[in-house]
Amino acid sequence: MQANPRFWRSTLLLPVFLPAVIVTLLLVVGTISNPTLAGEAFASTLSFLTTNFGWFYMLAVAFFLVFIVVVAISPWGKIKLGPDHAEPQYSFPAWFAMLFSAGYGIALLFFGVAEPVLHYAAPPQGTAETVDAAKQAMQIAFFHWGFHIWGIYGLTGLVLGYFAFRHGLPLSMRSALYPIIGERIYGPIGHTVDVIAILGTLFGIATTLGLSVAQINAGMNYLWADIPVSTAVQVITIAVITGLAIISVAAGLDKGVKRLSIVNMVLAIFLMLFVFSFGPSINILEAFLQNTGSYLNNIVERTFNLQAYTRSDWIGNWTLFIFGWTIAWAPFVGLFIAKISRGRTIRQFVFGVLFVPTIFTFMWFSIFGDTALYMIMHQGYTSLITEVQADTAIALFKLYEQLPLTAIMSFITVVLIMTFFVTSSDSGSLVIDSLASGGSSDTPVWQRVFWATLEGLLASALLIAGGLSALQTMSITSALPFAIIMVLSAIGMWRALVIEGHRDVSLQAHMQTSQQQSKRSWKQRLSSMIDYPSYQEVSAFIEQSVLPAMKQVEQVLQSKGWPVQVSYDKTHHRAYIEVVLEQELDFIYDIRMRGYSMPTFAYPQRPADPDGDKRYYRAEVFLRRGGQLYDIYGFSEQDIIDDIIHQFEKYLHFLHISPGILPWKMQEHDEMLNGEQDLKSKFKPD
Repeated sequence: MQANPRFWRSTLLLPVFLPAVIVTLLLVVGTISNPTLAGEAFASTLSFLTTNFGWFYMLAVAFFLVFIVVVAISPWGKIKLGPDHAEPQYSFPAWFAMLFSAGYGIALLFFGVAEPVLHYAAPPQGTAETVDAAKQAMQIAFFHWGFHIWGIYGLTGLVLGYFAFRHGLPLSMRSALYPIIGERIYGPIGHTVDVIAILGTLFGIATTLGLSVAQINAGMNYLWADIPVSTAVQVITIAVITGLAIISVAAGLDKGVKRLSIVNMVLAIFLMLFVFSFGPSINILEAFLQNTGSYLNNIVERTFNLQAYTRSDWIGNWTLFIFGWTIAWAPFVGLFIAKISRGRTIRQFVFGVLFVPTIFTFMWFSIFGDTALYMIMHQGYTSLITEVQADTAIALFKLYEQLPLTAIMSFITVVLIMTFFVTSSDSGSLVIDSLASGGSSDTPVWQRVFWATLEGLLASALLIAGGLSALQTMSITSALPFAIIMVLSAIGMWRALVIEGHRDVSLQAHMQTSQQQSKRSWKQRLSSMIDYPSYQEVSAFIEQSVLPAMKQVEQVLQSKGWPVQVSYDKTHHRAYIEVVLEQELDFIYDIRMRGYSMPTFAYPQRPADPDGDKRYYRAEVFLRRGGQLYDIYGFSEQDIIDDIIHQFEKYLHFLHISPGILPWKMQEHDEMLNGEQDLKSKFKPD
């Protein structure tokens, strides 16, 4: 059987791929060859970063959250992540399931019980194991996993989705810097940004895999005592589940990740409902409302609390670790969220990403965390504190001991952790492969398999070197350079949105419609309103009227030295004229044939088709920013030329009012504006 040559093709961008792989492999080899020395290096690095850069992490996270909220509530919030006519690819439930599974499903399973219990037993301030300690424990858990986490993910996803789908740049972190450095994103600077994004993603996923296998190992030991809790078992578990992830990643986004994500959500909601039903239900509801209010009341103070007057390791082991881990994950989760969010407005995206997952998270911690605290404070289950302090991974399984169907629920939890593990691994592999391929989404299977395998190797090496401590260190370390990139990307997006605002001003200054400029009689206009042309009529119109009109405009522009080209796609009956200026926004005027179902009021004297599938067609105008939702079928060649010039005039006006803001060179503005008058005079009717 002959091998498929397509299987072995490559989309890798070597200046990105090679540095990322070399750094990762050197780390893996060095860690395995001397775990003790590696562990000491990780510990000293963690101490240095939390002591000297903790303030920067907290300030950056606050900036990310404020930035995306301001953009969402501003007039820019109505801008779509894609052309104006784009529609969301996935339904809201499927969208939420995918971003939640990729985001931090494993983290909720690991910390949902453990974190409130640990903070209750050892709060950062105040007396332990009191009512105040319980309140503080839940507020801290809400703060660690609330708006700030999704603000980090949301900013990265928003920036990537905006530049990739709205402006046609590669779906890669380098694109976020385009308004700042322009075409240099395709050079060494852009390569470096993507390498940092890949390394951050690899270390973030390695941290997640390390946490998840620790919990899987604890669950298997709980269910089957013959299986010990050991690094060897955890490494074997990583190997087995990485194999499952390879199968899923080979299936692709829709078949693999989407289906697993929906399974994850169903199982997670089942666990929540089970614990809520058999736990202290009324207390959970009351605690949910009270904790949410306390969180909102104290969010500003906690955002900027660095324990400046009470130095301890707590801030580094908890807040900075969680935020650093999230920033390290941001390229992966952000790019993944961007990929599944095309067609949504900025406002829909931000509020969907911020509020829905955050409310779900608060419910999760209220159900699991408050149930654990209730058992400790009111039912005397104080041994849970000692057991969780001894082994954080066992927390959830120990909670089940006080509920019915303990063995069954523990088994379902182990399965859910494994499916979350697989989803995170294959989602991460898809994203890393895209980054290593310069933003390409059509990558061969073997590349995705390679990255999934490398993720497993890295997680295993870090576990061998120092367990959770090593994972913490690599997350916080890789987060530092990427946090700087995120700040720059936010500045870049702000500049791009200012440009978008200038475009809207330009459009408002030219509100005359093409119909108003047209010399057609009222009879012609009325006829076009009530006409429902066939496929053959519209295709003939595009070929026989639109194309010749574009050719006339092309001829005049070429005579003036403009780089213009008219193209015709006979298969899809699409004609377009394109002006491509070096380092400028392109001008595209595109006529496409689009079909619609015949409305019920059309030609009432005609009987409807038995199958109800009668269609009519329109010759619609598309510009660079998407469909303009108007039809030019029936226009004369002069009308079409007038409409092209009308849109071209708006394009030139946009370039004219944007100098000093756009990073692209603006040296030809005067020639453009002078040439515009010459162009219009050429097409005046005789």
